[in-house]
Amino acid sequence: MKIKQVKFIKSAQSIKDSIEPNFNEVAFMGRSNVGKSSFLNSLTNQKIAKTSSTPGKTKLINFFEVIYENDAKTIFVDLPGFGYAKVSKKEQANWEKNLNNFISNRFNIKLFVHLRDARHPNLDIDNQVEEYLNYIKKADQQIVTIFTKSDKLKQNELAKMKQKYPDAIFVSNLKNRGIKEANDKIYSVLFGDFK
Repeated sequence: MKIKQVKFIKSAQSIKDSIEPNFNEVAFMGRSNVGKSSFLNSLTNQKIAKTSSTPGKTKLINFFEVIYENDAKTIFVDLPGFGYAKVSKKEQANWEKNLNNFISNRFNIKLFVHLRDARHPNLDIDNQVEEYLNYIKKADQQIVTIFTKSDKLKQNELAKMKQKYPDAIFVSNLKNRGIKEANDKIYSVLFGDFK
């Protein structure tokens, strides 16, 4: 099911000034510089997120209203990248506190999309985030792992990765690979399979 319309709603600093939780939400999270903004732009087929060579560009929680071709509606939540060190420790701690509070208490998140860099699949920070998500997620919430920059791997490396992570989706924004699969997965979690 294709996305037909995306509209930016607002940016928030924390759960307190977030939009009303009236719709199911998909939370996109990943380490700084994982290619989250590029992935969101590819997924929605429009430039909704600012891409930058400077990691840590997304500092706020950004909400987007997403409408599919069949008029099904959801909210995409673009979360700040984690693990970005070029800010003060106080600011980093504040981000993390707001982020943790949001993802553990925002009950209408139905899907966490955890983006990981295919070239660095086993980073401690990603493993910790995955562990944390599995710890906090409720019965009606799911997690999907998406490996970005899969075009940077050799075919045999990619094949090994797919064996190791059979439930993950491997995408390349440059080659538009895996984007439809990611979109279909998100839609099916939110609304069930479509014909």
